[in-house]
Amino acid sequence: MARSVRIGLVGDVMLGRNVDRRATTRDPEAVWGDLLDRLRSLDGLLVNLECCLSTRGEKWSETYRPFHFRASPDWATEALAAAGVDFACLANNHLMDYGEVALRDTLETLDEAGIAHAGAGETMREAARPAVFEVGDLTVAAVAFTDNIPEYAAGPSSPGVARVEADLSDRESRETVTRALDAARESDPALLVASVHLGPNMVAEPDPERRAFAQWLAESGVDVVHGHSAHVFQGVEVYDGRTILHDAGDFVDDYAVDEDFRNDRSFLFEMEVTPDGRPLELRLVPIQIADCAVHRPDDRCVEWCCETMRERSEPFGSAEAFERDGRELVLDLAD
Repeated sequence: MARSVRIGLVGDVMLGRNVDRRATTRDPEAVWGDLLDRLRSLDGLLVNLECCLSTRGEKWSETYRPFHFRASPDWATEALAAAGVDFACLANNHLMDYGEVALRDTLETLDEAGIAHAGAGETMREAARPAVFEVGDLTVAAVAFTDNIPEYAAGPSSPGVARVEADLSDRESRETVTRALDAARESDPALLVASVHLGPNMVAEPDPERRAFAQWLAESGVDVVHGHSAHVFQGVEVYDGRTILHDAGDFVDDYAVDEDFRNDRSFLFEMEVTPDGRPLELRLVPIQIADCAVHRPDDRCVEWCCETMRERSEPFGSAEAFERDGRELVLDLAD
């Protein structure tokens, strides 16, 4: 009998700035800290790549964009490969930080490394194109979209990211996403993922508009909504039998820590599915970011993460469904 498949999903992986500088003094694998073996034990890993992979290009307007993130392709792809990253979402507000040449470098670098990606391209049609990849014997299709930074949006004949409005009243955006999902289904995937970078920073819950958008994705047949953008984790919702990670928070970065929101704390989200893509459970492994790397947290941080996740999942009716398994939270998805 074929065994079940374990797929990891994490939030922002930002390998630029101080993380990039630290890479010159340590092994590229060091960004994964003492979580590396856990990541390697997974059958697949999906991330939001919150930077471009390039040493070229000029900063986008510093007047309007105070933060610009890029990493050297050589060490960054070695690090991504070391953790077993299979898919990178590129639809976010930092891929175009160094312009079109850096976008093209990122696409080429990921292609050469054999890492599937979606959410950016030479045109909007290309940016919205789904990625199809294998996780074990499982075929996964993923689409990627963002509602951030209109200036970074791809156009009919210009490069950029796959930008839409996370607003169900916006007909053009709904049609764009629907076409992408239809294209993804052509590969007959066992699992369909929407990796979406939606909403503002430092908010602990999705606004009604973006929650409705995520639910619409589930109603449209998306098995897993992989949300990120807020820099802090939000609640988990099981809607129409589908799993919505409203925001996975951060996973690797060099950001200043907000002592209230604790953007340095989140989870590795592990989903176990049957060989035909039927979800069995979602396991949440607490993590903490420090010294430009991700780590297993101390007991106090574990308790904070688990209790806070329950609190933030309360509005979605899933708080009581979480069970503790040692230092981890488990949500049964088999029902």
